[in-house]
Amino acid sequence: MTGETTLTEENLNATPAIDDRGVPFEAEVIADTAAHNQAPNTTRNMVLNMGPQHPSTHGVLRLLLELDGETIRKAAADIGYLHTGIEKEFEVKHYQQGVTLTDRIDYLAPMSNNLTYCLAAERLLGLEIPEHAQWMRVMLTELTRINSHLVWLGSSALDTGAMSVFLYCFREREDVLRIFEAFSGQRMMTSYFRIGGLAVAPPRGWQKMVKNFVDSFPSKIDEYEELLTGNRIFMGRTQGVGHISVEDMLDLGITGPMLRAAGLKTDARKDKPYTSYEKFDFKVATSDRNDVFGRYQVRVEELRESCKIVKQALEGMPEGPWKADAPGIVLPEREKMKTQMESLIYHFKIVTEGFRVPEGEVYQVVESPRGEVGCYMVSDGTQKPYRVHWRGPSFGNLQGVPTLIEGSLIADVIASIGSMDFVLGDTDR
Repeated sequence: MTGETTLTEENLNATPAIDDRGVPFEAEVIADTAAHNQAPNTTRNMVLNMGPQHPSTHGVLRLLLELDGETIRKAAADIGYLHTGIEKEFEVKHYQQGVTLTDRIDYLAPMSNNLTYCLAAERLLGLEIPEHAQWMRVMLTELTRINSHLVWLGSSALDTGAMSVFLYCFREREDVLRIFEAFSGQRMMTSYFRIGGLAVAPPRGWQKMVKNFVDSFPSKIDEYEELLTGNRIFMGRTQGVGHISVEDMLDLGITGPMLRAAGLKTDARKDKPYTSYEKFDFKVATSDRNDVFGRYQVRVEELRESCKIVKQALEGMPEGPWKADAPGIVLPEREKMKTQMESLIYHFKIVTEGFRVPEGEVYQVVESPRGEVGCYMVSDGTQKPYRVHWRGPSFGNLQGVPTLIEGSLIADVIASIGSMDFVLGDTDR
């Protein structure tokens, strides 16, 4: 829903300084606009609400825009409409139960969140994860990156008027979701990574499913580029739009493709390798355009690089167990649980009581499709975390909204904020 308010001398007193939730920036924007409107020899500005039910804000984001004609004079982002209290819920769940919560933070990149949480707990526990499980995690996390980028590419193209690309991207995304379903039984909320390894053994025939995808996907990326990269309408809507300086991005905590599209070659997979990423050959996609088109270029290149990583994992997948040998922490195999009393006892105690994690604190960073996602975990030695705080990349990126769109035309707002690729569940938590 989009509403507008023209601030005149007659209705100024009737306009509330803040809304019923007490949003602090609203008073500032309205007061600033009113002062401008009352100044002599000036045109009158308008305050426009975009969202939180606007389809192109990609969730429940509300933008408060002060307009001088078609130009945005001032902007502010209002978040919190999707707050779930997930971080607090971690404190009343056993460590293993917390994995299911991570899926629901960034619901377009669930396995990236699974991995961040599991790596943090495994560092506190001092668990050594088998190489087979590590490579399987890399493969599925990169498929998650492809899945997320396809949603972004399709929706961003739709925002700028290219409907065919949306249909094409969701065609390939369906193939990725079928792979997830084969591994975990779920298409989106997979919870497939567990503390100590994987939830269950990889399904029979997974190699053929993944091979079929990686063999055909590069040609699909070529189709996306044929439709968009040289398209004059798409170029006109994206080139030179949505500029924000590298210095501002670093000050605001913006990470991921936003930074790489400004020429900064930073990627946690390369800078601080985890889960055997140092054994894979891939490039960090960058661009020096620092606009919406540059972010498109970076994400398209990341689709190609992720496909290469998946292919390397498929062809070089090491043999071995898919979970750590850690009785009392990792659930025993079901066959042993049914035939060995000791395994049955371990299974019963882990499921009913959880397992204790040594006292300590750790911060684990993973490169998600949106940027650096971090998990700060504090253990007090019990079966439940004392504190779990999530550093969501979408939250950091959204801080740049005013800098990104102030001074631009209102017609460019959707393309600009869409290029940030934020997820509101990742923002509010």
